[in-house]
Amino acid sequence: MQQFASLPPLSLYVHIPWCVRKCPYCDFNSHEARGGVPEQEYVEALLRDLEQDLPRVWGRIVHTIFIGGGTPSLFSPEAIDRLLSGIRARLLLDQNIEITLEANPGTVDTERFKGFRAAGINRLSIGVQSFEPEKLKALGRIHGREEALRAAESARAAGFDNFNLDLMFGLPGQTVEQALADIRTAIQLYPTHLSAYQLTIEPNTLFHSRPPTLPDDDSTWDMQSRLQTELAAAGYQQYEVSAYAKPGHECRHNLNYWQFGDYLGIGAGAHAKITDARGITRLWKLKQPNEYLRTAGTPQNIGGEQKLSREHTVTEFMMNALRITRGVPSRLFAERTGMPISVAAKPLEEAERKGLIAWDIETLRPTDIGLRFLNNLVAMF
Repeated sequence: MQQFASLPPLSLYVHIPWCVRKCPYCDFNSHEARGGVPEQEYVEALLRDLEQDLPRVWGRIVHTIFIGGGTPSLFSPEAIDRLLSGIRARLLLDQNIEITLEANPGTVDTERFKGFRAAGINRLSIGVQSFEPEKLKALGRIHGREEALRAAESARAAGFDNFNLDLMFGLPGQTVEQALADIRTAIQLYPTHLSAYQLTIEPNTLFHSRPPTLPDDDSTWDMQSRLQTELAAAGYQQYEVSAYAKPGHECRHNLNYWQFGDYLGIGAGAHAKITDARGITRLWKLKQPNEYLRTAGTPQNIGGEQKLSREHTVTEFMMNALRITRGVPSRLFAERTGMPISVAAKPLEEAERKGLIAWDIETLRPTDIGLRFLNNLVAMF
């Protein structure tokens, strides 16, 4: 029996599934927008979807909202304003709520950013990936170097003092110096947050069926080590495997995921995790946009629902919490799983013996070796 002294913080994820062109590495639920996107219809569907989920979270305060995709910046500021107004009318929002919008450099300018800010967006996540034209072409991106530079400058000009730049390394044919050049260019744009992900080949992507030639493991490890040094020297603290932030600018929405908080998910293919007296439930919505539009707000819109077993709860907590470089308070395990940490004592002791974690009554955290071999560490639970 899982027993919760209190419920975890609650976030809201909103998925907008359309993009201009599907990137060959992307395994997200995204679909090319041929002939435009049904803004008004989709916003109405999102709000019906949210209304159906409201009984799951009555009275709870939402601390963060993240609008992801796809390419949410394809939607007009007016559509985002209608969406956020509808959310405010239906949910209790934290006074200091963080509201993030993902944006593609090829779909924005200063005026559009100003419109998003007026609608209530207070944080941007801009998908740059690289500043080198050859690498952007290999990744199938619709923007070039100059558009990437302008996007960051436009965000600041529009009044955003909190924005993230997404970068990737280990790209086809990339050298260590090219990866460092991308990081140095990003730092010069003064974002408050940087995400740096190693490119991985995922199933059901074009790269999986036609694999490009990627740098070897030694080169990608060298890239990661040296970009970490560059970012630390520029004042960015690594607080998660792939996330770096100026002090006080960590992404609160993602931290809630990693600390095993709760979240509603609305939109095509969106996932949710909800805790109540009966335990922890995961559910997800239909993935195909047309099916989602047709069924939003009805029980037929639920793509699946699963109550987490005790074993899966342990695994998922560790899979998330061990991504955080500084770790989490040991007490958080009981608070978020409803079980004493002793249920995971055996793998914890084995991981500690192998030097992969540091664990005591105060803190549970991965060591440097544990972070390097995170997949092996998580597989122990």
